[in-house]
Amino acid sequence: MSGEARDPGEKLGRRGVALFDLALLFARIGAMGFGGGMAVVALMEQELVRRRRLLSLDEFLHGVGLGQMLGSFAVNAAAFVGYRLAGLAGALVAAVSFLAPSISLVIVLSALYFRYHALPAMQSAVAGLGPVVVALILAAAWSIGRRSLETWAKRALAAGALILALLRVNPAWILLASGAAGFFLPPRGREGSDRPDGAAARPSEALLAAPVGLAAVKGLAALAAVFFQIGLIFFGGGFVLLPVLHDRLVTRLGWLSPREFIDGVAISQLTPGPISVLATFAGYHRQGVAGALVATAALFLPALLWMLFLSRQYELHRDQPLAQRFLAGVNPAVAGLVLSAAFVLGKDTMTSWPHWAAASVAFVLLALARIHPAPVMAAAALAGWLGWIR
Repeated sequence: MSGEARDPGEKLGRRGVALFDLALLFARIGAMGFGGGMAVVALMEQELVRRRRLLSLDEFLHGVGLGQMLGSFAVNAAAFVGYRLAGLAGALVAAVSFLAPSISLVIVLSALYFRYHALPAMQSAVAGLGPVVVALILAAAWSIGRRSLETWAKRALAAGALILALLRVNPAWILLASGAAGFFLPPRGREGSDRPDGAAARPSEALLAAPVGLAAVKGLAALAAVFFQIGLIFFGGGFVLLPVLHDRLVTRLGWLSPREFIDGVAISQLTPGPISVLATFAGYHRQGVAGALVATAALFLPALLWMLFLSRQYELHRDQPLAQRFLAGVNPAVAGLVLSAAFVLGKDTMTSWPHWAAASVAFVLLALARIHPAPVMAAAALAGWLGWIR
């Protein structure tokens, strides 16, 4: 992502990362992010930490932990990374680019659905990705654990986080408790400085400017208001959000029929992004492409603003001793949460011997041979389409 010669007009982030390169990177991650938030975290860890070394493992895990509080933590993690690499502009570019493939695909599938009233035949290809997603998450847990669980105390914290996650305790509470436990861990020296050189990038006033024409369009304004309110209570991930969306969109407003809501959930799961892109489906039904974009932006806006605030506070206070001790407890907990996602997803996915065989081969390729996930996932999708993995 860096080169000796660059166009003089190319905008560089605080670590020499061009915004265009950042957009391409997160669009690629977003296009491969099947399997939910932890699968995306696994992809990010491989791309950003292991392959490109744009962040240290500690810093990446801190971003994953902070992203658990409100909204989709995969989108939040993208925003955190973008902020660390290129300031406010980087956060916005990373989050939007990460969501762009899923939003685009949902819009296309929604157009087909509302025209033909049937789901496109993509399920067989997507089914083949399940075992590979499990293997990808396990490979990330393996990589993170080898480098961040160097003491028995940290392994105990990771094991505790794993057990609590399997008992369905809210991840935010797990991370807060683990951070508190971090005060009792032995202090350790900071690793090599990974802070950006020079002063932090200043927010661009142009990026902060709000669209002025939105309020003039009554239907879009109503969409924005409804989904912004939902975004304010978007805690606990996409599946926790589904009852809230059903109550608001089906029961109260009647914007979707019960059948349309179920089909919208299915369409959102055919895409690589978070299940919360159901907002894109609902927005398209109400106001077409403009409605899809407005509803999606409004749903994610509260969490994005909160994540920008947390990213700034992290930048200001991460070097303080108390903050370091707290974050030292967060890292093992994130490792445990990643591993728990593999258990939960595997329970519903690994139902036959082809699944176990595919997952085993994928784990060897991803964790040991260190093959990039893209060809492995493409091969699994083809195997699913051909009926080899059902």
